[in-house]
Amino acid sequence: MAEQNKTTQTTSTQDFVDVADIRESVVVLKNGGLRSVVEVGSMNFELKSPSEQEAIINAFKEFLNSIDFSIQIVVNSRKLDIRPYLAYLDTLTQSVEHELLKVQAAEYSRFVKGLTELANIMSKKFYIIVPFNPSIRIEASKKGIFNTIKNILNPSQESKTLTEDEFRTYRLQLNQRVELVLSNIGRLGINSKIIVKKELLEMYKKLYNPTENV
Repeated sequence: MAEQNKTTQTTSTQDFVDVADIRESVVVLKNGGLRSVVEVGSMNFELKSPSEQEAIINAFKEFLNSIDFSIQIVVNSRKLDIRPYLAYLDTLTQSVEHELLKVQAAEYSRFVKGLTELANIMSKKFYIIVPFNPSIRIEASKKGIFNTIKNILNPSQESKTLTEDEFRTYRLQLNQRVELVLSNIGRLGINSKIIVKKELLEMYKKLYNPTENV
């Protein structure tokens, strides 16, 4: 009975996950859509001069006006586990022979520990999700716009398997969108990169298991 409940729970959980597969750094959804995940660096906008801030804003406007597809901007905030860093500080403090440096290192370690007790130290990562939805285009031509909108709002749970030729064709069009995004992000003076398969697997693991290793 317990095993049956476990199986039922696993099945119902998988129903809420739209990801069917990850192939060659591309996320394949159950409805046949493709997604590329671009990790974007950050900048301290407040430290920029007024002219630099205006240039960044104008470049971002040009970026948004240059794309004819939707994108999703995701900010992932997680509590930073600094226990390994604190353990490193304690080890370093014990190894310091100079008495004044040893006292300063111990004071710094106590300061960091006190800071973590007052507030959670968070790490933030920024992503742009670039989509390509071949099934939506096909449905729009066959069923009309109203049925297409209905299918988007209430997607079918049935997975659509892409052939190798379909995947290659759709990925080529997805890559064109990704290159456009990367070039525009570069004009903002921000580094960006495509998340590869290994990193995607790790990222989804952490997203669906947020309490793991905390």
